[in-house]
Amino acid sequence: MKKIVRLVALSAALIVSGSAFAQQYPSKPVRVVVPFPPGGVTDTAGRLIAQKLSERLGHQFYIENISGAGGNIGMANAARSPSDGYTILLASSSIVVNPSLYNKVPYDVDKDFIPVTKAGATPNSWVVNSNFPVQTMKELIDLIKREPGKHSVGSPGTGTTPSLSIEMLKLALGLDFVTVPFQGGGPMTQSLVGGHTPVVCAALGNYVNLIKEGKLRALAVTAKKRSAALPDVPTLEDIGITGQEAETMTGVFVPAGTPKAIVDLLQREISAIVNAPDIKAKLLQAGVEAEGNSPADFAAYVNADIAKWKKVITDAKVPLIGG
Repeated sequence: MKKIVRLVALSAALIVSGSAFAQQYPSKPVRVVVPFPPGGVTDTAGRLIAQKLSERLGHQFYIENISGAGGNIGMANAARSPSDGYTILLASSSIVVNPSLYNKVPYDVDKDFIPVTKAGATPNSWVVNSNFPVQTMKELIDLIKREPGKHSVGSPGTGTTPSLSIEMLKLALGLDFVTVPFQGGGPMTQSLVGGHTPVVCAALGNYVNLIKEGKLRALAVTAKKRSAALPDVPTLEDIGITGQEAETMTGVFVPAGTPKAIVDLLQREISAIVNAPDIKAKLLQAGVEAEGNSPADFAAYVNADIAKWKKVITDAKVPLIGG
């Protein structure tokens, strides 16, 4: 009986200690690792979140861009950081794709990270240059079927969720076209706007303004529901193509071992930030729809997406990177 009492007392002490730690946190600047160059959707969302965290919690949350190897370098850096709450990883869907795309990655998503929250996501989208002679996704599919092997579709890079969305559609409809992987969204956008690669699949957030300006035309999005950023653009399911849901998420992680009290604090703060009307509107301008779910729900999402993309990569026989 005395042993049970001591265990209860110890548990209570740990809870109080963790709560006290969270109340003192942060006591110094917090590093937010973005594993991509400045300017992309993940970086844009990260800067909005970091600025508001700084304002709300009284210490600076600063972005550190550590790019390379499809995000693996930055993610490995975050995984090796102390689990004290002073390193946060702001990752894209690369964190759920890369373990199946690369022969080896320098981190273990399950063992090295704690999922905090899914800050938001932008659907992938099929987009054409405004001068390309199709007005709808059905017209594009019909054109490709009439002229197999003749057309090409750009992606921001091998293994990105847009490139895997392309493979999913190829498999589902038996389409024959050439996939052109670019070294990032910037070069692909230049080629798309210039008409050199008139069809691409990419995260919608990259193109909202260009679509609204009439330079590009969105044919469909790969989400379960239409994007609030462009509500007139149909989903693939709207036009009868099912099983194609895919998005590029913005997710918040911390190194494994980070105290639960800090994880919970970060989740509450980030959820409040992304769902505040001003930040929600700014995220939507970038095509990102705010979420802010619980750590448990986000962990389930991460596990499901890892399994999903592993199957797509296997079924599509996507060549592995690194060997």
